[in-house]
Amino acid sequence: MALLVYFGILGVIDGVWLARLPAVKQHLGLSDAQLGVALLAAPVGLVIVAAFADRLIDRFGSARPAVAGAAAISLLPITFGLAGSMAVLMAALLVYGMSGGLADVAVNAQAVRVERGYRRPIINSFHACFSFGGLLGALLGGLFAWAAIGPAATFAAVGVPLSVLAVLARRRLLRGPEAAGPAGTSPPGAPGTDPDPAGHPAAGRDPAGQRPVGQGPAGEGRGAAARVRAAVSRHAVGLRIAALGLLALCSLLGEGAAGSWSAVYLQDNLGTSAAFAALGYAAFSVTMAAGRLTGDRMAARFGPGRLVSGCGVVAGLGLACALISRSPALGLIGFALFGAGLSSTFPQLLSTAGNIRTSRSGTGIARVAGAGYLGLLAGPVLIGGFAGLLGLRLALAIPVILMGFIAVGGWVVVGSRRAGVRAPGR
Repeated sequence: MALLVYFGILGVIDGVWLARLPAVKQHLGLSDAQLGVALLAAPVGLVIVAAFADRLIDRFGSARPAVAGAAAISLLPITFGLAGSMAVLMAALLVYGMSGGLADVAVNAQAVRVERGYRRPIINSFHACFSFGGLLGALLGGLFAWAAIGPAATFAAVGVPLSVLAVLARRRLLRGPEAAGPAGTSPPGAPGTDPDPAGHPAAGRDPAGQRPVGQGPAGEGRGAAARVRAAVSRHAVGLRIAALGLLALCSLLGEGAAGSWSAVYLQDNLGTSAAFAALGYAAFSVTMAAGRLTGDRMAARFGPGRLVSGCGVVAGLGLACALISRSPALGLIGFALFGAGLSSTFPQLLSTAGNIRTSRSGTGIARVAGAGYLGLLAGPVLIGGFAGLLGLRLALAIPVILMGFIAVGGWVVVGSRRAGVRAPGR
């Protein structure tokens, strides 16, 4: 329940900020181009913090970074409303992105621990709470805007209570060092791997007590073989995390493309009104939230690998439908299917990464999340660049191709069943 609170806090703050973004833009007198540049600061902060979040989690555990990050992003938007220049806004957004990235990695590390304890898939439910929190935040931001309350006052009215809630809920988070995942290589320092003070392997000595095991010809051969196996295992783990990161990049690149270009595509390419065009991202968001509510049951029934691959198929077909059709209604349905398909991919990728044993706890989640943030950062820019060359319809075909990678790679990289997580009743 405490973890649901934290995911909800992250979603609410994100929704309020996006809802009051036009007011901040108007307050600073920014053009569309200037706002676009300023907004890049937040995802840059996300990517930066992902590079060292695993070190913080390994040293302090995931509970304290989760509390610090959630409290910080609850209060930092107040500075957005008070900023007097674009430079100040960008500096605040950079810190906001770093705080949000730290909180995101930490709460997902907590979610993997809780899921492992329950021994059944539940991580999608946490991400569903984030999605519904975002919808609630957007509604709250809209209400404050309707009441003509300034952005700084809005962020303070919402953020201060949420920061207090984050501090109060901290006692129920899981404490102590992060447990290693149930699969993969043993981290350095694990029992039976450290050398003894004399520099010999820790496997012990022969019965005569004269020579450490591994010093004779046979022992040296066994030791060399063990080192080769360990090196190969570490390499395999690194490759698997990299593959998960690539799939996460594809997933969040598609999510960023939908957020930035769905309304533009519906209005400019399909000739809809601005009001109807806004429904494109709304449909995408609602089906993503609803899909996350059912994702855990589907992961338990079909396995996470099949779920990720199936989601790639649904997302690719949905976006392709929106691009092929000339009907605004079918375009809207296509973006809704796109959201439903993307709903469970990123949570399952994070869960899989968190269950891979690495030398430092949190490494898998931090690396995969960082790759996803990079996709979120690059997606809108990449689509925009190709749209200028080929047109928006062809540019949005890029996420369709990436969904194909998810469909093919999901089963191979994620696997049929994560170790330590089982379906109910098994």
